[in-house]
Amino acid sequence: MLTTVLVLVPIFALILVGYLYRRSGILGPHSTTELNRFVVYLALPALLFDIMAHTSVAAFYQPGFIAVFGLSCAIVFAITIAIRLRKPRHLADASIDGLNAAYGNTGFIGFPLTLIVFGKASLAPTTAAAIITVCVLFGVAIVLIEIGLQAERRVLHLASKVGRSLVKNPLLLSPVLGGLVAATGLSLPDSVEVFLKLLGGAASPCALVALGLFLAQNTETAQNDTPATLSLVGLKLILQPAVAWVLATLVFGLSPALTKMAVVLAAMPTGTGPFMLAEFYGREAGITSKAILISTVVSLFTISAYLTWAA
Repeated sequence: MLTTVLVLVPIFALILVGYLYRRSGILGPHSTTELNRFVVYLALPALLFDIMAHTSVAAFYQPGFIAVFGLSCAIVFAITIAIRLRKPRHLADASIDGLNAAYGNTGFIGFPLTLIVFGKASLAPTTAAAIITVCVLFGVAIVLIEIGLQAERRVLHLASKVGRSLVKNPLLLSPVLGGLVAATGLSLPDSVEVFLKLLGGAASPCALVALGLFLAQNTETAQNDTPATLSLVGLKLILQPAVAWVLATLVFGLSPALTKMAVVLAAMPTGTGPFMLAEFYGREAGITSKAILISTVVSLFTISAYLTWAA
């Protein structure tokens, strides 16, 4: 458990910094939105481009692991959307809820934790999991949100409107451009590399501080969203790793080492991606912010329990 605690401490510290600075008035009421816009339009696109531009096919080619992790994300994402749409809930909000239940913090928690627990052998699978989460799952959610937000219901007009919105979306455009760079084998100049590393490195810390800012200015909201939040946390921390374990052991027959990695990465708490999209699209972000916070706290016990059992 100590290992998990040490990895999670910086995350809580960044959230706390945002919370305290907003409550003290050092950062104003518009700081959450502006900081989130910096992440969405600058830092995160740089990070996504950098990840895809440096991803070789050989490093990413982990077919069994990719199938297990990708399907566990897809199954939980689809189940959550189906459940939330029955409430009924807007497709855009249901898609964000789907991310709350399937979008793990593979980058900020996954890499350091798996490196400590499994060693360097975990780098390739964790990279694959991060790309599936941050690029593929994120991209599908954005497409569904855009479809939900368009008022036009004629198929061709709807497709045209959604297509134009997606082409202008930096969170989809940047990984596509990065993938093209990787596919062509081009090498980026050193100055561009440094620029991307500096800008992309700000994405996760700024998103966590923005989350703290949001929590500080919404502590007095009277929304009865606790049951919904807890259900999303349960889907993320219990159902997704359980699905990953079943797929790894009973369907794809992964090795014990890859099975443990797949389950641990599936058991990651909710990342900041859903919160960034909720803020970016002007959707209700209370459930999302609480799901991130609660799942991060609870994952300390669930991940530690699994690692103890698996050992």
